[in-house]
Amino acid sequence: MTTTAAGQASAEATTAATQATTPATDRAAAEAPAAARTRVGPAPGPVPVLWLALLATPMAAGANAPVLILPDMARSLGVSASTAGWLVAAYAWAMAVATPLLAGLLRRRGLRTALRSAGTLLLVGTLLVAASPWLPLTLAGRATQAAGGAGLAAVAMSLAGSARRMGVISAGFGILGACGPLLGAQLSQAVSWRLSLSVSVIAILAVPAVSRYATAPPATPQGRFDARGAALLAALATGLVLLPHAPAVALGVAVLAATLLTLHVRRRPDGFVPAALIRKPLFLGSALLALALSGSYFTLLFSVPRLLADRAGWDAATAGTGQLVALLTGSALSWLLAAASARMSRAAVRSVLVGIGALAAATAVFASSGPLLLAATLGGVFAATGSNAVLSMHAASSAPDPQRPTAIGLFALCYQLGGAFGPALATTLVLAA
Repeated sequence: MTTTAAGQASAEATTAATQATTPATDRAAAEAPAAARTRVGPAPGPVPVLWLALLATPMAAGANAPVLILPDMARSLGVSASTAGWLVAAYAWAMAVATPLLAGLLRRRGLRTALRSAGTLLLVGTLLVAASPWLPLTLAGRATQAAGGAGLAAVAMSLAGSARRMGVISAGFGILGACGPLLGAQLSQAVSWRLSLSVSVIAILAVPAVSRYATAPPATPQGRFDARGAALLAALATGLVLLPHAPAVALGVAVLAATLLTLHVRRRPDGFVPAALIRKPLFLGSALLALALSGSYFTLLFSVPRLLADRAGWDAATAGTGQLVALLTGSALSWLLAAASARMSRAAVRSVLVGIGALAAATAVFASSGPLLLAATLGGVFAATGSNAVLSMHAASSAPDPQRPTAIGLFALCYQLGGAFGPALATTLVLAA
């Protein structure tokens, strides 16, 4: 014991002597790496909103790019135009199904896993669309593209953090969605329709920046993944999206899936669809109002060109140009509501959204003047994009932090369902008349 103590004392003395003779600069150099590890990298802060907009909004242009080029696509693939229309339906279906699923991935695995997964899906889907000579493989590529884009959009919405920043993303959705058909037509004429369907891949450019700058919600430790809940939600979304295309079968699928999902949520209230979240009036009211305003807007989007021709005598080119201006203006103005919403009560914001949305729908029903019909389009896109910006933040605020991605995903699903129902309503009420 005495020998050990003496050896330890000797070692301590040697260490002290070494430290005493080491120059101050050497000690500073030795300590520098540890200090550098604490200082390297940007200071924590929100992701610049323009990166989030780039991450999310190209999906809107990609979704609407086929609108004017379906005949070209059909001829290239050797199918009818109505059959080629399934490329649009497949994109809408995959967006609706993938949004809550990839939001759940963000919740469970964290930001970087969600970004990598969504980015990979978008890239693989784009490659399939660019190279596939057959409709089934092209359909698979479009669905994969949409799933990746929906995942990136869910990440961007989860990172927005405020209605003002979300307003930039939502206005970008509206603007690029409005430009999508014209952009698709121009790219198809200049190069190929396959390039038109590939514009959403631009979002990949934002993935490294968002991954680097984001102080993202960390992965939430959870138990076993609720695969049954996820599958039932996907089945419900599938039935609802396909309702306009195959009403009888889709309605049966939706009713069965809704019944089984309700029973499942009761058995597992903390699963993929949290019972506490969907029972909160703030979340439920925000999501359902967004669905109604989105459905109204997409009904107007597809109806107004026909109404302009029938009631005001406008030709297709004039109607298309007027509607594009109305859509761009309404999308840009929606950001003003999002920016002002922080100083308004929730009731006041909802009154504005409901009032303008209802006025837009009523104007479209009764107006025969071209400018008034364009004003209806402007009001519809204003209410829809404004609801996406502001009500998504209301919905997210109703959930605890670990469930915010889930709240955003379920809210976005409701908004996208409006996009699925709107064209069917337009066909029933206007286009088939």
